Amino acid sequence: MKHLLSLVSMTLVLLGLTFSTTAHADKYTDAISDFKKAPEVQNFFSSAYGYAIYPTVGKGGIGIGAAYGPGRVYKGGVHTGDSSLSQLSIGFQLGGQAYSEIIFFKNAAAYNDFTSGTFEFSAQASAVAITVGANAQVGSTGNSAGAGNAGNRTAASASYMNGMAIFTAAKGGLMYEAAIAGQAFSFDPK
Repeated sequence: MKHLLSLVSMTLVLLGLTFSTTAHADKYTDAISDFKKAPEVQNFFSSAYGYAIYPTVGKGGIGIGAAYGPGRVYKGGVHTGDSSLSQLSIGFQLGGQAYSEIIFFKNAAAYNDFTSGTFEFSAQASAVAITVGANAQVGSTGNSAGAGNAGNRTAASASYMNGMAIFTAAKGGLMYEAAIAGQAFSFDPK
């Protein structure tokens, strides 16, 4: 029981950090800088049409899970609007986690699809977990995006799928899951 209460407390703290309005003013610049340090994504920064960055996504669950993170969308390095990532998952899961996520758009069609209003990844979407901090492990995730989950893609084989490439980097926490989840995104132009 004590262990369960610790996990619930950790989940609430991580989600609280995500919703905190007193966060560092340059959290987007810092997250972009951190991702640029990872060799797996350097080519994407130089060749992508644009990208969406979510500096901190808080995720937690006990049976039913949820994740949320505010983000920004950029085209040609210019901030074009704000976005939010939300996720609901059902299945075996326990714990809490915080991670960063970046989505690269290969071309204008992918960018326009993402920024059309409300976008949701299909079941085929997957993200590559990269090492940006000490907690991240190389592997891949399904559309439940969280670093440390095992899968069949590696950072070395990262490529665009349907015009988008997705990378995550663990920031902290621990979460066990075998869940069906989907990420949905909103976009508000600047």
